[in-house]
Amino acid sequence: MRHLASITRTGQVPIHAVSFDVGGTLIQPWPSVGHVYAEVAAGNGFPGISPLVLNQRFGRAWRAIKRFNHRRSEWSRLVDDTFRGLVTPSPAKTFFPELYEHFSKPEAWRVFDDVVPALKGLQAQGTKLCVISNWDERLRPLLRLLRLDRFFETVVVSCDRGHPKPSPLIFQEAARSLRLPPESILHVGDSFAMDVRGARAAGFSAVHLQRDGAKPGKQAIGSLADLPRFLLASHKHN
Repeated sequence: MRHLASITRTGQVPIHAVSFDVGGTLIQPWPSVGHVYAEVAAGNGFPGISPLVLNQRFGRAWRAIKRFNHRRSEWSRLVDDTFRGLVTPSPAKTFFPELYEHFSKPEAWRVFDDVVPALKGLQAQGTKLCVISNWDERLRPLLRLLRLDRFFETVVVSCDRGHPKPSPLIFQEAARSLRLPPESILHVGDSFAMDVRGARAAGFSAVHLQRDGAKPGKQAIGSLADLPRFLLASHKHN
């Protein structure tokens, strides 16, 4: 059985806490961003827009953004870019407020099947848990509605801190909140650039969660179900 150090970083400091990204790691839009956008647009007089097309357009618009601070105004521009040429007037002048509100509701999201068992397993081992997420003011209420907040000692959100990932500052603030040295914290996220590089720059250990079916490397996992086993092995090793 591999121990945790083999998938994160070398060293003999035991892991005492695990921090998690949220979107793509704990939850995902349901059934998809495009489905939700199409449903809300149809309810506001713009029927027949393909969810697949909207998913593609959203992906392109998202990738084109250089820096995103998760402000409401930035979400409005992103939605306008996604619907550009498909609706008139723009969503900012019509249904964007409804769309923004919809994503604060639990029915707009699906908790991945491996999340709750993994969090329960880590808690049972006495591991501190926290969230480090680039998100807006909707995250904490959403975690409560999804009944995930009960697992986390602290929730660190970029909209409160002004330092979105991959800035090491947001990770360092999480370490201070947990009252632990960064090297004793493992961060888990689905973005190598935002989560893995950002966490390591702050002195954290890090593991890349690859849910897309790609064969995980020695510094990646395919499911959160692996985490309790790795963490227990790490404690035994140290």
